[in-house]
Amino acid sequence: MYLYLIRHGDPNYALDCLTERGKLQAEAAAKRLQHAGITQVYSSPMGRAKETAQPTCDLLGLPMTIEPWSHEIKTDHMRSQTFPLGDPTALFRVQNSFYLEDGQYDIPFSQWASAPGFRESDIAIARKEIVEGGRDFLARLGYREENGIYRIENPNEERVALFCHGCFLYTWLSELLHIPLHVAWASLSFTHTAMTVLRFSNNENGITSPRCLTMSDTSHLYAHGPDTNYNGGAPI
Repeated sequence: MYLYLIRHGDPNYALDCLTERGKLQAEAAAKRLQHAGITQVYSSPMGRAKETAQPTCDLLGLPMTIEPWSHEIKTDHMRSQTFPLGDPTALFRVQNSFYLEDGQYDIPFSQWASAPGFRESDIAIARKEIVEGGRDFLARLGYREENGIYRIENPNEERVALFCHGCFLYTWLSELLHIPLHVAWASLSFTHTAMTVLRFSNNENGITSPRCLTMSDTSHLYAHGPDTNYNGGAPI
């Protein structure tokens, strides 16, 4: 199975919808996903994700299934109360090197909650929902998690697209790729409609683990999009 994780297009956050630029990005993404042969489309329940998914559904003639667990993380859950300057600050706004000072990069996967910023936040609440929701989602697709690896219950070559959100992606990819959560948040970033592709190989021994084939791919924006500007800023 191939799992395509796509961040939503350029948004109007206040209205939870896409801007005109975001709509063009979504149409470009649909052409890329048509070329990829997507067979199933899933989306976060949030408006900006659903609007990004809709052109793919229209172009491929596929239904959209809503996955409530894949909504963006609530700001209250990703806010550090004191780190780094003593005031409440959203973790994604903190200078990324602050997470990794003084050997923090080497904190083990299972001890991410001891990292500065994260230990002063409620991110564990959001992480639990994402990890449990993702585990159920993958089980429904035929791959059941067991202690960090996956039992292949229904081997398939489906190509599945999930339209979602940036901070959600940091968190779920941390779990899927076994990257300590604070390292994922400090080291990863995804522009609008960027695509990350994971492969669940159908190994003969009946177990598998996701392998990242490409991360934050924006080739569709080069080919069909309005521009390649990162989050509306400079081109990449």
